[in-house]
Order: sequence, then C-alpha cells, then structure tokens
Amino acid sequence: MTQHQQLHHLLRQIEQELQALQLWQQVAPSREALGSTEPFCVDTLSFCEWLQWIMLPRFDDMIRQQQPLPGSSDIAAMAEEAFKGVSADTSTLLGLMHQVDSTLRRVH
Repeated sequence: MTQHQQLHHLLRQIEQELQALQLWQQVAPSREALGSTEPFCVDTLSFCEWLQWIMLPRFDDMIRQQQPLPGSSDIAAMAEEAFKGVSADTSTLLGLMHQVDSTLRRVH
C-alpha cells in the first residue's frame, strides 16, 4: 500500500470514528472561523472541527492530486491535549492520530 493509500484509509477511519463519537458536525463553521491563521485554528475551532473541516479536506486534496505529503507530523500531541476536554472515549481516535503521524514520517 502506498503512503497516499495508507493515509486515505486512515482519514476514512478518522471520519467514521468522529461520527461514531458524535463529534462530526453537520454544519460548517463560518468562513471567518475557517480562515484563522492560528495553528489548528485554536482560536476559532475545536480540535474535532479542525480535523473535519481543515485537516481531512486538505489531505484528501493532496491525495487526489498525488501531491507530496508532509514529511513530518505531530497531530497526535495536539490530539492528546485537545481530547482531555472531550467526554467520549477518544482512545481509538487518538490511536488513529498516532498512525497518521507514523505514516507521514515514513521516508518518501
């Protein structure tokens, strides 16, 4: 499986897990909220919203266009901190974040 295929598979699992935990939003945040210049849009979005509305679409575009993927990632560290405030069991979702990091750290 290529790195792009592996990442695509992980993104679909993240999407399913967000939905299963009822952390998936039906309505997109405002254009202003999505336009934040802060890392992870911490000033305007929850981490789960950032996953759904920023990270997943950007990676999907990169995969679709077969663009080079980032050579490093530390999404899991942010997820660990963000999920402290979530009442649902986010252990599977956190594991997926670690897998994304590992996948992106693979030598291209």
